[in-house]
Amino acid sequence: PITSPNWNFPGLYSLELGYQERYEDFSDFGSTERPKFFVRWQPIDSSLTIRATSSEAFHAPTLGELYSGASQSFPEVHDPLSPNTPAQVEQILSGNPNLQPETAYEWTYGAVVTPGKWWSPLQGLTLSADFYHIDIRGVSVSLDPQFLILHASDFPGQVIRGAPSPGDPAGPILELLTPIQNLGRLIEEGWDYEVSYTFETARIGHGDWGKFTTTFNGTYLERVVLQAVPNGPKQEVVGKFGGGFLGSGGGGSLTHNRWYASFFYDGPGTSALRSIDTGFTVDYIGQFWDDRFGTFALQDRKVREWITLDWILNYTFNFAGPVAPNEAPGYAKSSSGGSLTGGKDKNVVATSTA
Repeated sequence: PITSPNWNFPGLYSLELGYQERYEDFSDFGSTERPKFFVRWQPIDSSLTIRATSSEAFHAPTLGELYSGASQSFPEVHDPLSPNTPAQVEQILSGNPNLQPETAYEWTYGAVVTPGKWWSPLQGLTLSADFYHIDIRGVSVSLDPQFLILHASDFPGQVIRGAPSPGDPAGPILELLTPIQNLGRLIEEGWDYEVSYTFETARIGHGDWGKFTTTFNGTYLERVVLQAVPNGPKQEVVGKFGGGFLGSGGGGSLTHNRWYASFFYDGPGTSALRSIDTGFTVDYIGQFWDDRFGTFALQDRKVREWITLDWILNYTFNFAGPVAPNEAPGYAKSSSGGSLTGGKDKNVVATSTA
């Protein structure tokens, strides 16, 4: 901490700066040190918090990524250079003993506001928003077969073709070599946000009728950029399902919007409603474009938004606890675990066992 609320500095109600260092040593990659910095600032009071972090990460390859044996797959592909390439070609997947670690750089900044201290009707309200930036370099992945075919010049020797023929100067694809390898970069930026409000009915002064809690949180994915090779062209894939060297399934749905909302009621603890908790939840995933090479028609296809609504009802049974058995006549135990001497007609004296 740099300042404290007890000091009452204008504009510096509370200020904290932090630094952390992570050291790792690997027998096959050597040692690495990765720092983390953070700041937490409350300029007025505890109702407003501004925060930011900056950190680095390191991911060493696993034994499987390094030394796994070769395996076969026969994916469906489209070859724009040869009409004689079959619909399915042989793909060889394997580990890579020359694989290098992934590194990542991340920074975030945002704020949390609880305005109930400024205006009493807003008591129980919390708002937060954080912007994040993630930059992963040397991404370890097996190339998507279709991406490899379309960008074969960036990965020499990984698309094996047969002999050319009249009308087929490129030659049909015989084999695709897709070991796990270090590619370029994956950059992702977006916003995480949340609004939550808790209302205690006892606050209005007409008895306790329970508690209402509502929450709305989500993520807005602003930017996702893939770069297959260092210093190569960048591809924007936000709003799509996978894409780029990740393939039609890699990365999942990179939709702009995802959010979750809920509204719950908890019965008061002093009435028959204390056992009831009920509420509704809504999940939303925005629309996105499917990878056209993952469709039967090889055409772009829009997948509409997905919404679910759930009703939840909980009831807690409150049974009386078991009745303690009566003590046997002439015997008793102290609460401290010591033994007691004397019968039922005598003064009982605790005997220490320490």
